[in-house]
Amino acid sequence: MNNEFVLTRFSDVWEYRFLHAMLFLLMYLATLMGNFLIVTITTLDMNLHTPMYFFLRNLSVLDMCYISATVPKACATFLTDNRTISMAGCASQVFTVFFCGFVEVMFLTSMAHDRYVAICQPLHYPMIMTPRICVWMTLASVLSCLVFSGFHTGNTFRLHFCQSNVVNQFFCDIPSLLKLSCSNTLTNEISIFIYTFLIVDGCFAFIIRSYAYIFSTVLNFPMRTERRKAFSTCVPHILVVSVFLLSCAAVYMKPTSNSRTIQDMITSVFYSIVPPLLNPIIYSLRNKHITEAVKKFMHRMLYSGK
Repeated sequence: MNNEFVLTRFSDVWEYRFLHAMLFLLMYLATLMGNFLIVTITTLDMNLHTPMYFFLRNLSVLDMCYISATVPKACATFLTDNRTISMAGCASQVFTVFFCGFVEVMFLTSMAHDRYVAICQPLHYPMIMTPRICVWMTLASVLSCLVFSGFHTGNTFRLHFCQSNVVNQFFCDIPSLLKLSCSNTLTNEISIFIYTFLIVDGCFAFIIRSYAYIFSTVLNFPMRTERRKAFSTCVPHILVVSVFLLSCAAVYMKPTSNSRTIQDMITSVFYSIVPPLLNPIIYSLRNKHITEAVKKFMHRMLYSGK
């Protein structure tokens, strides 16, 4: 049984390896800065202590953890000759990526529901989206994904990996590891397919339904500027959610094969790196209340330093 695994680079040419490492590092730093700024602003500004920004803050904290699970190790793999990762390190990556990815799905669904209630049922919003309900929604998402992530991680590493120890991915994920096992992986594949189908497809259907109701309500707005503003906000949300969920489903719902494809690695970037990078831009930095809070925060910081 293998005690360590070997991760895969996009290219073995040094110039490309350096380029890939710099791109990953820039995306990583931009993600951390954007999400940390959102966490800081939504925490310090009392005007942003609402359900919408509560979910945004949770999403930002999650995204910083999500991208930190894969990118630092990937950069080290690209820049050095050491591509190995220990069994414990691999298990940690599998658990963290699985956990963060599916909690992200649940958070995005909660945010879509929050927007649906705010736009379609504004009079009932304070009664439906109470602070207690928001906390319970968050806890339910985190705890349920914690249980399922632990189950699937344990179910994966109970297998015997007696074939090649080369993981055809820049981080450890379950589909890539199942290809290396000499045990029967049918139950693993079925359980992952069912769980991914129920969570990803179910949440995607719920999100689309929520935005369909939002669009139908927005079309009845009397002012054209209000309709344009609502559409310009909602459409990017749907695009980011669609890219994230479809790429996630493409990786976890397709049958495992023994062939190495660069497409699988690129697809993984779209669900493990792109969402944490774009979420601060799409959900927050384009938001008028956030930008005003950032300006006030920067103004306060400048004058306090004098």
